[in-house]
Amino acid sequence: MALGGVPVIILKEGARRSAGRDAQLNNINAARAVGEAVRTTLGPKGMDKMLIDALGDVVITNDGVTILKEMDIEHPAAKMMVEVAKTQDEEAGDGTTTAVVLAAELLKKAEELLRLEVHPTVIISGYRLAAEKAREILDGIAIDVNIEDEELLRKIAMTAITGKEAEVAREHLADIAVKACKAIVEFVDGKRIVDKDYINMEKKQGGKVQDTQLVRGIVIDKEVVHPAMPRKIEDAKIALINASMEVKETETDAEIRIRTTEQLKAFLDEEERILREMVEKVKNAGANVVLCQKGIDDLAQHFMAKAGILAVRRIKKSDMERLARATGGRIVTNIDELSEDDLGHAALVEERKVATDRMVFIEGCEDPKAVSILIRGGSEHVVDEVERSMNDAFRVVGTTIEDGKAVPGGGAVETELALRLREFATTLHGKQQLAVEKFAEALEIIPRTLAENSGLDPIDKLVELKAAHERGEKNAGLDVYTGKIVDMWEMGVIEPLRTKKQALSSATEAAVMILRIDDVIAAAREEIKPPSEEEMPSEF
Repeated sequence: MALGGVPVIILKEGARRSAGRDAQLNNINAARAVGEAVRTTLGPKGMDKMLIDALGDVVITNDGVTILKEMDIEHPAAKMMVEVAKTQDEEAGDGTTTAVVLAAELLKKAEELLRLEVHPTVIISGYRLAAEKAREILDGIAIDVNIEDEELLRKIAMTAITGKEAEVAREHLADIAVKACKAIVEFVDGKRIVDKDYINMEKKQGGKVQDTQLVRGIVIDKEVVHPAMPRKIEDAKIALINASMEVKETETDAEIRIRTTEQLKAFLDEEERILREMVEKVKNAGANVVLCQKGIDDLAQHFMAKAGILAVRRIKKSDMERLARATGGRIVTNIDELSEDDLGHAALVEERKVATDRMVFIEGCEDPKAVSILIRGGSEHVVDEVERSMNDAFRVVGTTIEDGKAVPGGGAVETELALRLREFATTLHGKQQLAVEKFAEALEIIPRTLAENSGLDPIDKLVELKAAHERGEKNAGLDVYTGKIVDMWEMGVIEPLRTKKQALSSATEAAVMILRIDDVIAAAREEIKPPSEEEMPSEF
């Protein structure tokens, strides 16, 4: 900046500033680069990415949000795209790649308008108008789902799993996802709620993906605490204890002075009496299984083993909460208050060997409001990818149960929206019309990418898709396996309405936020210098 020919410096040395068109294009290009990075993973024929972090740990996945979380992204505009994926994942559980690819394409189309001297605020106004209209159209084309129709829910789960590592067992995994979600559904204020936190996932390397199983109860990655305890108890009455089954230490610092052997014996006898009493209280309440969140003293273990009680200690808080929901028991924080009414029930509690580890299975619960999935796979990477696939499947089934609405996949929705938005654009006046048309064009990136990733000609398939939708075939989408345009609903390629709506909202908001930036001021980075020899601490 110059004033009367004299430069006025307002930023620190080393600070960088880009303004106007340069700033906008720089941000748009950074965001588009992120979109391009994940674009090849979209759809059933999408490719995987191998990500290696600074420590050398490897992640192999085609899950959009996982790729973006693992990438070490520096550019602030690119980081906004990562936020898009995270928001999509939190709100809808699936469709993260769709949201990021769509946001990148919206920015690409905006760049074309910027080069035509269309002001960013006009583009933003048009994009918001188009997004609002698109959500209205989505509500109109969404199909009501009967949540009792398990076959339809399975198709929705299989659509989410297709294209991932877990596809080899997609029918089996989809069936598990539907049963798990239906087990934990509850009504709150007249609405159905499916909270994924009540599905406990335990991963164990070994076996094959098809060995993954649903347990109508809870699986704990712990062993029975004492070798003399029973390894299997049928008709289990379970005490859930959030208290230490050990002799308590004093609250304040205290010192006990023992001068004679009699005093020592009395001290040890008292400790034994306290622990024996604890076990007696558990036994008198009628419990034959003890699941403890804290520690269990060796002596208490011995007394429980003699009484034929199976015990597990140091269970995670989250697992204790799931156990309470699954067994119908109450978590007790004071053993003195334990009664028969507090006990949970399960048909079977058993320690089993899974791969090289021992795990405790609490199963056969009458109406479990929390369940477990034991995930198996041939390698660590496979197990991790199956877990990610199952997470997506739970979320899409859960959102469908909550909302009761779904839409066809395979690019059908995006093609229909593009067609309707073009019609809507003709009713507008001024440059906003251009922005709405560009929004419609951007939506076609989804079917185009599906075709590209499947080795098909994207232009031919897009023309065929548009022609089908102009004939009124709302559910027409691209079958990536045959290259034909078919009815996606009949084919069973179905997605929750929330996934599409959230992807539209997230992508539009990200594009708008980046378009509003016309000045980037980056402070100079401070270099952390190593301490000099004088500053180094001296050794003694």
